Amino acid sequence: MSYNRIYQFMEIYGKKISAKLNLSPKSVGNTLKLLEEGNSIPFISRYRKEATGNLDEAGIQDIQDEALRLKGLDSRKETVLAEISRQGKLTDALKTSIAQTDSLVELEDIYLPFKPKRKTKADTAKKQGLEPLAETIMKQQDLDVSKEAKKFFNSSIKTEQQALQGARYIMAEWINEHKKAREAIRAYFKKHAEVCTKAVKDSPSEALKYKDYFDYREPLSTITSHRFLAVNRGWNQGFLRLSVRPDQEGALRLLNEMFVTGQNQASGQVILSIKDCYRRLLCPSIEKESINQAKQQADEAAIKVFAQNLRQLLLAPVLGQKNILALDPGFRTGCKTVCLNKQGDLMATDTIYPHPPVSKSEQAEHTIKEMVNQFEIDAVAVGNGTAGRETRDFLKTIELDPKISIFMVNESGASVYSASEAAREEFPNHDATVRGAVSIGRRLADPLAELVKIDPKSIGVGQYQHDVDQGKLKDSLQKVVESCVNKVGVNLNTASRHLLVHVSGLGPKIAQNIIDYRTQNGPFLCREDLKKVPKLGAKVFEQCAGFLRIQGGKNPLDASAVHPESYYMAEKMAQDLGVAIKDLVGEPNLDQRIDLSRYTDKKIGLPTLRDMVQELAKPGRDPRKKVDEIAFKQDIRSMGDLREGMTLMGMVTNITNFGAFVDLGIKNDGLIHISELSHQFVKNIGDVVQIHQKVKVKIIGIDRERKRIALSMKDLP
Repeated sequence: MSYNRIYQFMEIYGKKISAKLNLSPKSVGNTLKLLEEGNSIPFISRYRKEATGNLDEAGIQDIQDEALRLKGLDSRKETVLAEISRQGKLTDALKTSIAQTDSLVELEDIYLPFKPKRKTKADTAKKQGLEPLAETIMKQQDLDVSKEAKKFFNSSIKTEQQALQGARYIMAEWINEHKKAREAIRAYFKKHAEVCTKAVKDSPSEALKYKDYFDYREPLSTITSHRFLAVNRGWNQGFLRLSVRPDQEGALRLLNEMFVTGQNQASGQVILSIKDCYRRLLCPSIEKESINQAKQQADEAAIKVFAQNLRQLLLAPVLGQKNILALDPGFRTGCKTVCLNKQGDLMATDTIYPHPPVSKSEQAEHTIKEMVNQFEIDAVAVGNGTAGRETRDFLKTIELDPKISIFMVNESGASVYSASEAAREEFPNHDATVRGAVSIGRRLADPLAELVKIDPKSIGVGQYQHDVDQGKLKDSLQKVVESCVNKVGVNLNTASRHLLVHVSGLGPKIAQNIIDYRTQNGPFLCREDLKKVPKLGAKVFEQCAGFLRIQGGKNPLDASAVHPESYYMAEKMAQDLGVAIKDLVGEPNLDQRIDLSRYTDKKIGLPTLRDMVQELAKPGRDPRKKVDEIAFKQDIRSMGDLREGMTLMGMVTNITNFGAFVDLGIKNDGLIHISELSHQFVKNIGDVVQIHQKVKVKIIGIDRERKRIALSMKDLP
């Protein structure tokens, strides 16, 4: 983009965005410029803090979203202006109204009278010459309406009733297209509309899952996002009838106050027109708009929860580089067992049958011990699906080295990976069961590196993910993945293509080029070698270099998050301290040994210097915690073992807007409803619990028929 275009973009949108987001014009302007120049959000957030005023990724994303909204609004304005101009009806007043509006809804209200549409009853009446009659009646002067109507008899209008009906159609359309009338009814809907649902007669048995909504009513202003999505799903599937409307009398009273100006025969016709307009045009239009808006808001809330959950899952605690024995449990089909080395490479595979109906426990024990000894296993990963708890208990009976910990691993999405193209590409000579077991083991070592291979929707940490806007969901989740990958950083010499593709500035093609270069030339020795990769030019290098790490390379700084563009400053610090760069890396008290203000220049300010010093103290530090084993209660194996009042330890597996799901070590997760999280009001569940968090819970309800377990965290330490 040319400098002039960037400047115009900043001038047009900068002030508006600054005012709306309450940010300084300078921060907004600089951020817009960086975005328009093709810089990624992770790069801007990490390496351009001086320009943005230290904005985080969320703040930069808000600016980008608002800029895109304004661009879309301006594009729509151009379309509207062109269409009205084509009709020869564009006035200076209309131009001003369109230019000044900052709302797409308001713009559409302005455009409605000029919007091409299918032939209406009002169009027919106008062709019959009844528009002057409608204009006369709308003035509501004291006149004989019947006598006035007879003046418009012609070949198609032969009765007084036809003439007045046609005039009312025209007036109804005027009222429907009246901007202030639509605004008033829209506001009335927002405040007073109720979401009402009824069961569709003769619904099939699968409709019973919507039983709670067979005769349901709730104000639109208070309905929660998850309830609206449930209602919307039942409606779309044809099991429910849905209406979102306020009291009709109140709406009509509001319109009468706006349009009825007298108490005569003409006013009576206007009242009839208002009623027809509301019933036939205005109410259905605003109802559809209200449903769409409620759906959009519910989508945004659900996508936000999904994104928060995905972030927590991707940044889940890691075991790190260990030799891992991983099992994908099963009863009849056995437990697929694999051994992975510290790099995650598959070293061996077998199948054991410790459970009924085969019950070869001695043979299974022998196989496990052999694999543990041969491959010097450090930890064991067991999938938490069918037979997971039983497999873990079996492993506990084997006399293994006490240092070998056994972890239950959430296997949601493992089956999706095992059948994917990525899995077939990695393991073309192994079946899906082996691939699934490998995925379980790798998830324990590094959840992020493994989960990026799976479509985020399949990981199982959301609510109604198949009902929300799929384009917005995909965009949101991809941004989360990109953010997490760049937050953690990537080992350039071991990262898969699936991980590299999410690094700032890279894409599928360049990620593959990096893999190919690494295969042909061996490990990268320094970040500068990236410039030898085909298609990886100066701009891409700038965007990606700081997030790609090289352990044991030529330059110690290459193992850190310090960007190559700032190496000269680190070298200056080392020179002033009389030490080598390698001695500076890992120096915990560097900030106390130097005066950062002495090292600022036109390129680097204090925010970057502070980041640099922190990074040099702990180069390449992984922000994630270390994985911790959870011990479930041994005598709890199924729902049949549960009793109300029991207190158990569990692990949070999913968070929704209505509560948190908890793994209790049995097949079915329990639910802590939002009202049972705390005695205090909880607005955001993520402020109280997070995915993979250990929690103590009390069982307050068991519905064995519906397989539901109600939990509470109240009054528990």
